[in-house]
Amino acid sequence: MVPREYYMNTVQAGFLSGPELAVVFVVILVLFGAKKIPEFAKGLGQGIKEFKKASKEVTDELSNSMNEPPAPRPAANTEAARISAPQTAPAPQPTSAPKA
Repeated sequence: MVPREYYMNTVQAGFLSGPELAVVFVVILVLFGAKKIPEFAKGLGQGIKEFKKASKEVTDELSNSMNEPPAPRPAANTEAARISAPQTAPAPQPTSAPKA
């Protein structure tokens, strides 16, 4: 049986603490420079803003569609029902044969 502490350490391994974050920030500063970081942050902020706007629009659209009453069904004797109904040929009328 695996001890519970094993799972706790595995979960915590995915998170960065203070010193690791400082090293990551220094590496990013060295790689990109001080001028590119604000541009990157601005683009990231605009992307997050657009994502939130799109998710809000989708949420609003879903809630609006759930609040709308369902569309009424057309009655069977309406013009649309007659047009979409299959057309059948009239039954042939019996003819009387000439008497000989």
